[in-house]
Amino acid sequence: GRALLVLLLSATVSLLGGLIFGYELGIISGALLQLQIDFHLSCFKQEVLVSALLIGAFLASLVGGILIDRHGRRKAILVSNLVLLVGSLILTLARSFIGLVIGRMTVGFAISVSSMACCIYVSEMVAAHQRGLLVSLYEAGITVGILLSYALNYIFADVDDGWRYMFGLAIAPTAMQFLSILFLPVNPVKLSSWDSDCQKGLIQLQDTEDRAAAKQEPSKEKHYSFLDLFRSRDNMRRRTLVGLGLVLFQQFTGQPNVLGYASKIFHSVGFQSNSSAILASVGLGAIKVVATLIAMAFADKAGRRVLLMAGCVVMAISVTTVGLTSRIAPLAMARDCKAATDPNTSHSLTQHPPTPVSSQPAVSPIARALGAVKSQAGPGFAAARSLTKVFASTQSREVVPGSSLTQKRGLVGQSKKETVESTGPPFGGAPWAEHMVLNWITLLSMMAFVSAFSIGFGPMTWLVLSEIYPAGIRGRAFAFCNSFNWAANLLISLSFLDLIDAIGFSWMFLLYGLMGVMAVIFIYLFVPETKGQSLEEIDQQFCRKR
Repeated sequence: GRALLVLLLSATVSLLGGLIFGYELGIISGALLQLQIDFHLSCFKQEVLVSALLIGAFLASLVGGILIDRHGRRKAILVSNLVLLVGSLILTLARSFIGLVIGRMTVGFAISVSSMACCIYVSEMVAAHQRGLLVSLYEAGITVGILLSYALNYIFADVDDGWRYMFGLAIAPTAMQFLSILFLPVNPVKLSSWDSDCQKGLIQLQDTEDRAAAKQEPSKEKHYSFLDLFRSRDNMRRRTLVGLGLVLFQQFTGQPNVLGYASKIFHSVGFQSNSSAILASVGLGAIKVVATLIAMAFADKAGRRVLLMAGCVVMAISVTTVGLTSRIAPLAMARDCKAATDPNTSHSLTQHPPTPVSSQPAVSPIARALGAVKSQAGPGFAAARSLTKVFASTQSREVVPGSSLTQKRGLVGQSKKETVESTGPPFGGAPWAEHMVLNWITLLSMMAFVSAFSIGFGPMTWLVLSEIYPAGIRGRAFAFCNSFNWAANLLISLSFLDLIDAIGFSWMFLLYGLMGVMAVIFIYLFVPETKGQSLEEIDQQFCRKR
């Protein structure tokens, strides 16, 4: 009974940690549409507000590892929960732009520490044959959190000060995670006695072989300095190579940006109405959730290497297909940002005739909240792009800076009192109509990309990172790799539109395809299989290999 309780609570902590992370990433896209009006945000202020979360998260990845290693994983999660509660309260009660920025930075710091501590804690709490499932549950939580944020964006789109509710509702899952972890034992790695009360509950999770091996290995924890990550001691340099390689390839295969074009592709295959918003964001999100659940089911059966390589192969084929089809049927790119202060514009959605602003809300709640794909290029698309892009994540984290920076590039206010000017069809009309088959191929490639990412790089990167380092430096090593993840995501997102200007859309995607092939080779050569092995066995496997 005790073992089952620990297992269920570990699963709850993992799922809620991911859910909070995904929710905080996704909620800004809907909140910003109202904040632009309420706080008269210029484009620059939108950029600052959106990137505040990233700055907080990046800072956390620099110092969070020390907190996790020095004070333990459990305490780090509890502290991050308290910081997140404070950040959510600051946002909910904010009366000024500065208050919003401080709140988002605080939230960013908290979710970054929590994301690292959750993965490590759960990987150490459970038996080898359950570790893949339970750590991947974090990634599933992220995708569910993003979907939940879209639903709440929609619900509160027409509510006065709806953004306060959007930010405030993060308090509920945070409090639940805080209570769940209070009932879990202290990080087992820190326990010196295998007969302590906490460990008795945990040991039942392990099979008898694990237990025998653990008893033979005296639980003396080796001490490492940060610089040991780059030395040959215990083969740490190779572990660092594996960790950095995974997080950088995760970004350089185009993940932060590929979904930025989802909205245009949905439009091109005939989804001309507001429903395209739901299809582009919720539809792709649902595919992502299903794919992550498949990854959870197979993480401990097929193994990490197999899922990573299979995911990379499909991703490389998908982006190469998009690159080739876009050479024949080019996509028009919009990159303008407008502040939310033009009272005289009118809108033209397929379903409604143009109407003056005063007579009715300019954009339907769904279109506004989910960033509807309008039948015009420019600002409307930018908002849609920011929303669909959020799904490029996890992690994860993987997602984040991408989605946010898109908003930096061109999110426009579309709230009750504001409308979007029609600038004509974004696809040049006729040329796109001629290529309907190609459009559908592109659409299916996008879906394949999302699925492949969610089966491979999405969950597996963080699972492998939580396994390959020794306990004494696991927190700092994880945080070090995570800081490169945030930085690379930031770089990819910032340079994306400039690169498209320089080399063209199709060449950009063909380049992503090439990176996917290189990622497969890297995984084949350097990433070891860790399924079914205890953390001690993985450590010994690395120590032996040169």
